[in-house]
Amino acid sequence: MATTLITHPACLEHDTGPYHPECADRLRAVLAALEAEEFAPLLREQAPRATVEQLIRVHPQSYVDTILAIRPDEGDTVPLDADTLMSHGSAEAALRAAGGAVMAVDAVMEGWARTAFAAVRPPGHHAEPARPMGFCLFNNAAVAALHARARWGIQRVAVVDFDVHHGNGTQDMFSADPDLFYASSHQSPCYPGTGEVWERGADNNIMNVPLRPGDGSAAFRDGWGSSLLPELDRFAPGLIIVSAGFDAHKMDPLANLRLETADFAWITTELLRLADRHCGGRLVSVLEGGYDLEALAAATAAHVRVLMQA
Repeated sequence: MATTLITHPACLEHDTGPYHPECADRLRAVLAALEAEEFAPLLREQAPRATVEQLIRVHPQSYVDTILAIRPDEGDTVPLDADTLMSHGSAEAALRAAGGAVMAVDAVMEGWARTAFAAVRPPGHHAEPARPMGFCLFNNAAVAALHARARWGIQRVAVVDFDVHHGNGTQDMFSADPDLFYASSHQSPCYPGTGEVWERGADNNIMNVPLRPGDGSAAFRDGWGSSLLPELDRFAPGLIIVSAGFDAHKMDPLANLRLETADFAWITTELLRLADRHCGGRLVSVLEGGYDLEALAAATAAHVRVLMQA
C-alpha cells in the first residue's frame, strides 16, 4: 500500500523574514529531496484547511480566532514572542499545516495510504493550548490526534517526538488524558526547558528521555530502545503520529546532538514495527524542526524512504 505526501504551496507563504531559521527554504529543501526518482511512487496531495471545529478540540476558540485574525499587510510581520511571528500568509499556512496533519490521519484510516507524511510549516509541537511559541502557531500533531478520536473513534492515540527540542505544547495537552500518550527524546538543557524524566502525566502516559549536549547515535538508540519504545508498546495505541523533527542531526545549528542520517531511518523502522503490532501498520508523520537545509533534506528522505517500505 502506498505512502502519501501531503503539502501545500501556502506553507511557503509563512514569511519569517531574513535570517530566521524557520524559513520557507526548509520546506523547499524537503520537497526538492522528495522529487528524486525513488520517490515517484508517493501519492501527492494538497493539504486542505483545518476547520475551526478541528482546531478547537485542542485550542480555545478565542485563541484560534485571535491567530486567524492576524493578517498583516504584505511585507509586514507581527511578533507573537521573541521567536514566533506572523506575516500576511501565516494564518493560511497554519490552517494548511494543521489540515495536512488531519488529512494524513484520514488517508491512513480510509485505507488509501498505509503511511502518510505531512510536509508542512509552520511546525506545531511547541504551541500550547492558548499560547504560540517556538515558531509554532497551532499544534498540528495534537489536532491530528484528537481528529483521529473524534472522526474515527480511536480512543488511544500516541504522539512520538524525536525533534531535538521537547514538545512542551503536546505534552501539556496530553498529560491529563490517560488515553493520549506522548514520548519524546530531546536535548536537555535546551529550549524550551521542559521534558524532565519525572514529568509522567496522569497515568504514566508521558515519557521523556533527555539527552545531553554532544550525545549521538548510541544514546539516542538506547533511549528509544530501552525506554520509549517499550512504553509505547505497553500503551498499545490505535494510531501512531510522529512529530518528525530532524534538528537532532549533527549538522543542525540550533542544538548540539550528534545524530547521523541513518538514525532517523532506524527510529522510523522501529516505530513502524510497533505500528504493525498495534495499528494495522497505520502511521502518520508531521514535519517539525530541522534547520540545516542539507541535513534536513537527507534526513527527511531517509525517513520517507522507510515509510514507503511499510
